[in-house]
Amino acid sequence: MVGDGTMTQVEVEAQRQAIWDRLTALHQDLKSKIKAAEASGGVTQQTGEYQLDRSPSPDVPTAVSRERLITLNDELLTTPEGFTVHPKLVKQLERRRVALGPDGGIDWAHAEQLAYASLLTEGTPIRLTGQDVERGTFSQRHLVLHDAKTGQTVCPIQSLPGALAPLELHNSPLSEIACLGFEYGYSAEAPETLVLWEAQFGDFANSTQVIIDQFIISGLAKWGQTSRLTLLLPHGYEGSGPEHSSARIERFLQLAAEGNIRVANLTTPAQYFHLLRRQARITKQRPLVIFTPKSLLRLPQATNRVEHLAESKFFPVLGEPRVPIEKVTRLVLCTGKIYYDLVSHPNRADNEGVAIGRIELLYPFPEGQVLELINTYPNLKEVVWVQEEPRNMGARAHMSPRLLQVLPDHLAFGYIGRPERASPGEGYPAAHTAEQNRILRTALDLSVPVSMYPIKTPGER
Repeated sequence: MVGDGTMTQVEVEAQRQAIWDRLTALHQDLKSKIKAAEASGGVTQQTGEYQLDRSPSPDVPTAVSRERLITLNDELLTTPEGFTVHPKLVKQLERRRVALGPDGGIDWAHAEQLAYASLLTEGTPIRLTGQDVERGTFSQRHLVLHDAKTGQTVCPIQSLPGALAPLELHNSPLSEIACLGFEYGYSAEAPETLVLWEAQFGDFANSTQVIIDQFIISGLAKWGQTSRLTLLLPHGYEGSGPEHSSARIERFLQLAAEGNIRVANLTTPAQYFHLLRRQARITKQRPLVIFTPKSLLRLPQATNRVEHLAESKFFPVLGEPRVPIEKVTRLVLCTGKIYYDLVSHPNRADNEGVAIGRIELLYPFPEGQVLELINTYPNLKEVVWVQEEPRNMGARAHMSPRLLQVLPDHLAFGYIGRPERASPGEGYPAAHTAEQNRILRTALDLSVPVSMYPIKTPGER
C-alpha cells in the first residue's frame, strides 16, 4: 500500500501503534478485573493459574402470568388488515390462538415465541440467527409471515406494543464458522442481550468447531471472558441417516468442565420456555448448548398447558408421572426424545416395575435432583442409562462415572443402547427402526436383568 501510494509509511506506523495501544489497554483492563475478582473471592490466583468460580448459579423466577401470556399470544398472531396468511399456515396459527385455553397444546415453537416475547417486554434484547431461522428448518417457527398474494412480509414479534427492547432476526448462509464467530463476538460485546445461533441440523456445528473449542468453551479459563451465547442444535435419531441425526452431545460434554458452559437436552416446550428465560435473566453468564428436537416439534404428547409456563420453573431432572412407586425395581434414566419412544412403546403398559426418568440438564450435573429421583422408589434394585446414540457417543461416557459416584452401593447399574459405531446413524430406515426397537424392548423388559449389560453390580464401585 505504501508502494502504490495508498498510504504513507507514517500512516502505517500510526495505525500499528494505535492497534498495539488498544490491545495493551484491553490486557490491562482484564488484569484489573481479575484482581478485583480475587479481592472479592470470585477468582483466586494459584501458581500463576486461575481457579474459576464453579459455585451454583442462584435461581431466578421464570414464570410469566397467564394474563400476560394471553396478551402476548394475541399480539404475536396479529397481522395488518388485508394481510393474506399463506393457506398452509392458517390452521397452524389458529391452533396457537386456542392453545392457551383449557385444553392446552402449546408446542415447542409456540413456547419459544412466548419466551422471546416476554423477554422483549421485560427489556431484554434478543438476537437470533442461523440457517432458515425466520421460518424454522422444520417449518415450525414462522416468526416472519409472507403475504400469499403480494409477497409482503410481516414480523409480529418485532412490533409488540409493550416491547422495551428489540429483536434482531437474520437468516444466515451455510458459513457456520463465520456466523458463529460473529455471534460469539456480539454476545461478548453485548452481555445484556440473549444471542442465539441455530444450526439447520445439529450436525452442522462441526463446521464451527474452531470457534467452539478455542473461544466459547475455553474463553473463560483463558481470558476470563464468557457470555450468554446460546446454541440451538437439532438432535434426534429419526432414521434420516448419519448427517441428520447427531449434534454430537458427547463432544460438548467432553468439553464441559470448571462450570464453563451449560448443556441441556429437553423434553417439553415448558422446559424450553423456562430455560430460555433463565438463560436471559440469570446473573452468572455462561454459554448454553440446547439440543433441540425434530419429531417432538409436532408430537401431541410433547405439548403443555398455559399453567406450565405461568406457574412453574425449569427442572434439571424430571420423573415419570403416574407411576406406582412401590412397584418400581428398575429406573431407566435417559435424556431427550427417546423418553417418548419408551413411554409410547407397546411393551410399556406391561411393565409397572419400570420408571423412566429424564435428565434435562446434562451439565452442570444435577446430582441432588438425580438422588432425589432415585430415593423416590423404595424398592429400587437397578438403574440403567438408556440412549439411542452408539455407546461411544451420546451422554453415556459423561453420565456413567457421575452416576456411579452417587448411586447407593446396593443398586446395580448398566447401559442399554447401540454398540460402538464409527457413524452416528445406520443410514437405512429399516435398520434404524429394528435397532431402535431392540433398545426400547430391552430397557422395558424386566426379565432381562441389567446385569446382562453391566457397568456396576451391587456392592461395586
